Amino acid sequence: MPGTGPGRRAFLGGLLAAGVMPAPSWSDAGAPAYLSAAGRSDGRSVLCGLSAELEILFELPLPARGHAAAAHPMRPEAVAFARRPGTFAEVIDCRSGRAIARLDAPEGRHFYGHGVFSGSGEWLFTTENDFEAGTGAVGIWDVAAGYRRAGSVASGGVGPHDIRRLPGTETLVVANGGIETHPDTGRTKLNLPTMAPNLSYLRAGEIVETVTLPQEMHLNSIRHMAVAQDGTVAFGMQWQGDGPSPALVGLHRRGAQIRLCQAERDALRDLRGYIGSIAITPDAARIAATSPRGGLVHVYDGATGQLAGTRALADVSGIDTHPDGFAVTSGTGALRTLSGGGVAQSANADGLAWDNHLMRV
Repeated sequence: MPGTGPGRRAFLGGLLAAGVMPAPSWSDAGAPAYLSAAGRSDGRSVLCGLSAELEILFELPLPARGHAAAAHPMRPEAVAFARRPGTFAEVIDCRSGRAIARLDAPEGRHFYGHGVFSGSGEWLFTTENDFEAGTGAVGIWDVAAGYRRAGSVASGGVGPHDIRRLPGTETLVVANGGIETHPDTGRTKLNLPTMAPNLSYLRAGEIVETVTLPQEMHLNSIRHMAVAQDGTVAFGMQWQGDGPSPALVGLHRRGAQIRLCQAERDALRDLRGYIGSIAITPDAARIAATSPRGGLVHVYDGATGQLAGTRALADVSGIDTHPDGFAVTSGTGALRTLSGGGVAQSANADGLAWDNHLMRV
């Protein structure tokens, strides 16, 4: 092993000269298991890296409140998206905390707070609102060129929110929420009578499949997704209708019909029509969805689609998979891991209020 001091510097310099200097990886940033945006009690916004043990490994400043983040598949870089309807995202070197690039939405567009990298990490894809045209788009950014804008394609619907990549492929799936908005009217929903939420699958910029909800559920805005290793897409919805929604969680695999997860009427009512985030285990055996409005986590059986259990946690929203089952965060600063037997780990981040999403690295 090389030592420290001049000898080590000479050793590293030799590697660099030979062109074999190892590329930085997520281990250089502490090997975080998760990323999450959060707000500090003094009003500052930060992006945090968390270990699987729910320890905060780093805390990096953000210029404004964040929503979700996208982790580069190889390098310790994270794209932190502003909360909808934000017009910027920052690319952060998670080793140094330095912002290395900024994404600005083109004029006439805003981001929806989500993005995903290609499998190679060469491209970043972002969900966008073309608000003058009233349609959704997927922005394309060239990572090697410093996250330069490379163009965009149609998202296949209105109000694209979340975007994911099917494992082992370059196929993207977009949750088109169906709700038209315009910055001049804030978050006013402009098209409720004609809402048509869908899941659209894109490959090489072309829409290769689209599936929609039954007409009687057209007021159920599809917002967030998670994807199992076999390509099963779990999605959470936000109900825009009167009375309780008939379902708020669904499943889909390419070539099949949407399958809605089932729960008793009272259990659905307790979610208050709102799913904040969703996760699915790699084997698609369990799906967990959070409701910050209801202060609940619903866990569904992937085979039957039936509600298998609930957990209460005030202002819970962020969720992703964990070796114990699922990891969740809340606006109160709480962090939990949920297993079949209950809460496996519990922690609380003093002075931090976790934002909507917890994202695996």
